[in-house]
Amino acid sequence: MANELTGEKVKEYGLNAGADVVGIASAKDFGSAPEGFKPADNLEGCLSVIVLGTTFPHEVLNNTVDYTASRNEMLTKMTEMAKDVAKRIKAAGYKSKAISASGGQTIDGKMYGHISLKHAAELAGLGIIGRNYLLINSEYGTLLWFSAVLTDADLTPDKKVQYNICDNCNICVETCPSGALNDPDAFGRKECAKFFTLANKKFEIKCFLCRKECPYCFGID
Repeated sequence: MANELTGEKVKEYGLNAGADVVGIASAKDFGSAPEGFKPADNLEGCLSVIVLGTTFPHEVLNNTVDYTASRNEMLTKMTEMAKDVAKRIKAAGYKSKAISASGGQTIDGKMYGHISLKHAAELAGLGIIGRNYLLINSEYGTLLWFSAVLTDADLTPDKKVQYNICDNCNICVETCPSGALNDPDAFGRKECAKFFTLANKKFEIKCFLCRKECPYCFGID
């Protein structure tokens, strides 16, 4: 028999695992996600999505080598956090599945996450997706990496937030060297990928200006 599990307890699990922010979204709010990328497609009977976010030092924005190293380290760290939280939820008697901060499904030669973590973070009340297609958090700005945990526990979801940002601001669009942000309705994944290379099974990132030059890079308040 499953023990009673609350959103507060789950958030405690996440914070204890090392997350800086934890939010909860209802699986039913992922209706616009493509088939195969909904929470229930990854965990049968999924009712809740727990999103874990951790910030990284802004000093790594000074060069691509430090940024890449930090990014690769953080993705591993975030995945381990999700596994830890999933293990605790399973011990309470519920189904759970950790969603890695990297990896996922390969479709037509392109890698897609099992679910969109930034959209999950937005649904979980951790911020909004800006014009740069990055999640912008009120306290940590664009400096968050995410992982998630799916569960059949019916947890109370957090409310989505609204920020009055990105109005008449095209700094990220004008800064992007690939034109990946030119279309406000569709992220230019192919164009952005020109600034990523794969070496030793890890990405090397050559550009992150959309994150660095955002007026809300370090938060909103």
